[in-house]
Amino acid sequence: MTVDTWIQAGLALVGTAGGVVAARSARRTKRQENRDDFTEIKKALNERIDELKVTQAGQQEQLTGQGAAISWLVVDRRSMVSYIRSRGLEPPAPRPIPERARPYLDHLDV
Repeated sequence: MTVDTWIQAGLALVGTAGGVVAARSARRTKRQENRDDFTEIKKALNERIDELKVTQAGQQEQLTGQGAAISWLVVDRRSMVSYIRSRGLEPPAPRPIPERARPYLDHLDV
């Protein structure tokens, strides 16, 4: 075997090794799969967070409406009691406020 044959064989081995390395790097690795799973999970979680924000906004709007209704009821009750007293009558005895409702009625701006 001559030197030219050895050089050609060495170049063929280097070329083959380069091809193997290129094929290996082109193949999807487990790390890439995990990274893709992470992005999918992150995307799903972000969608869920957006849904929860919409739900929370609806619940906040409902609570605001309920607070306005309670406030209106308190004002209406007070005006009815004052109307009854202005006519010289005695309004019915007030019923006790339930413990569960008391914290919400103490802070009303009425």
